[in-house]
Amino acid sequence: MFELKKTEGLARRGIFHTVHGDIETPFFMNVGTAAAIKGAVSSIDLKSIKTQVELCNTYHLHLRPGEDVIYQMGGLQKFMNWQKPVLTDSGGFQVFSLSKLRKIKEEGVYFASHIDGKRLFIGPEESMQIQSKLASTIAMAFDECIENPAPVDYVQRSVERTTRWLKRCIAEMRRLNSLDETINKNQLLFAINQGGTYDDIRIEHMKEIADMDLDGYAIGGLAVGEPAEVMYHILDVVVPYAPAEKPRYLMGVGTPSNIIEAVRRGVDMFDCVMPSRNARHSTVFTRKGILHIKNEVYKTDARPIDPECGCPACRNHSRAYIRHLFKADEQLAGRLCVLHNLYFYNELMEKIRNAIDSGCFNEFADKYSVILAQSADE
Repeated sequence: MFELKKTEGLARRGIFHTVHGDIETPFFMNVGTAAAIKGAVSSIDLKSIKTQVELCNTYHLHLRPGEDVIYQMGGLQKFMNWQKPVLTDSGGFQVFSLSKLRKIKEEGVYFASHIDGKRLFIGPEESMQIQSKLASTIAMAFDECIENPAPVDYVQRSVERTTRWLKRCIAEMRRLNSLDETINKNQLLFAINQGGTYDDIRIEHMKEIADMDLDGYAIGGLAVGEPAEVMYHILDVVVPYAPAEKPRYLMGVGTPSNIIEAVRRGVDMFDCVMPSRNARHSTVFTRKGILHIKNEVYKTDARPIDPECGCPACRNHSRAYIRHLFKADEQLAGRLCVLHNLYFYNELMEKIRNAIDSGCFNEFADKYSVILAQSADE
């Protein structure tokens, strides 16, 4: 399923073959948590901004409209009118973020809905069942996302439980994919490496799950407040133990600079709400760095957000107009900036792939890892 075509150092260029189409790697998944990108961006829009994969969330879709509704509609692809691949997060991160509303047990997690307080339960089998009804291309194993920092003894116990849960996910996924009524009988399953910021726990966990021969391997529990240097160190430590013939996914990351540095360390897949969230609050990414479009200096600026960008916002509107929309509380402001930021991220991944293809990725990374992290405000 994963075809590794070229490498430069640890950076990898490949094609991920799935039942819903081929994905050029490395790639960024645009986050449509509740089957929609926040900022009034539709699946039709995503096709025009170079999106390859949309990510949806099991927890949120379980609460509303419910997986049975989506199943009756033929799965997420038909429900959203999105014919390309979809990855569903297991719901683990959202459930474990409800620290005051949940209780962890060996069978799974009991928690209260953040919407109405209703008591609910999700365990490994339930997560697989929900994701099967959603009929995503890639399902994520149900794991415990550990806070950083956390005591080493708790992290060790948690990782052991996550491994036990993974075995249950594997068994349930095999059962579900064998059923006649299952929409996507080729649904893929990714394991998630955990271990906090403890090198030895991370390594041992990756070794253990690598032996289970899953369809892909994610690194979770990072980008949750620790310094970037700590995240890069964990990647340096653990990525070499991830199977080379399978896709590697760094969950919840991140800034353009984070992505470049993670590709440099051998990561293939990314997702993050940052581009859309920042866009809705008037922060946009450009080839010269980060720009805050509501600043006074852009009040009469006739240039697009990024003169070199081909997104719908930059092709048609000025900084001055978009700034005005924000000041006037017009929803179009957020929509235009979300389109821009997602296009920027998708094009960044395209540029990374091209740089690896041409053998100049390290030169590209050295230059743009710094530039894209700085301010472009004038």
